[in-house]
Amino acid sequence: MKESIVIWFALLIPALGFAQEKHLASASPVSDTNISQKRPLELKERRVVPLFGEESKSSEQIDEEIRFLSDCDKSFSSRPEASSFFSARAWEYLQEGSLDTACYRFNLAHLLNDKNVEAYWGLGVVCYQRENWVDAKRMLSRGVNLQSNNVPLLVDLSTVDLKLYAMNKGQEELDEAFKLLEDAVALDSTYALGQYNLALVHYNRNEPEKSWEHLHKGRNLDFNQINFEFVELLKAKLPDPQGFFK
Repeated sequence: MKESIVIWFALLIPALGFAQEKHLASASPVSDTNISQKRPLELKERRVVPLFGEESKSSEQIDEEIRFLSDCDKSFSSRPEASSFFSARAWEYLQEGSLDTACYRFNLAHLLNDKNVEAYWGLGVVCYQRENWVDAKRMLSRGVNLQSNNVPLLVDLSTVDLKLYAMNKGQEELDEAFKLLEDAVALDSTYALGQYNLALVHYNRNEPEKSWEHLHKGRNLDFNQINFEFVELLKAKLPDPQGFFK
């Protein structure tokens, strides 16, 4: 099962929850391998950082990749097929909390097919779980550049922007989250997390009426995603116009 960062209330409460057919991992950030970027990475370290660290490849790495690609060419009908196989396995490792193994599998999926959106998406999850918010945004953005009509991916990227806004209060992140969510809702207004994230954006734009509007749309689509602590904060700004939350 694929997962998602479903923290539409991330700006206020650092909690995570499950949702169907989402990608960003719904578990507390996990401490796994912590690789320093201040020195050249050894091959075993490159395997467990996104896109192998994006450094110049050593001869050892090149030889290993040639062998790997050759083996895949013998085992699969095409490299895109092999890439899909490795990204699927990577999601399974990610669900288990094995970030290093998941990262390596996503890297291999990218090596096989650099147009595989799942590879960037998964690496964004790994970065998020490692609390590397900037790289999470960078990986997810690369996925969006390839598939700009993918609603869950757009919403996931907006969640990272909201996380960055929560930490830095940068208007740019809030504005970007708003634009991503406008696009996502225009594509699919029935995706509950898009509505919940819009509620959060409008809350932070000091637009409580619009926040309530999107909160209720999200509630009607998937009540299980409601965060009642956020509801209380919103009620403090403006009582529920619909009177549903007393």
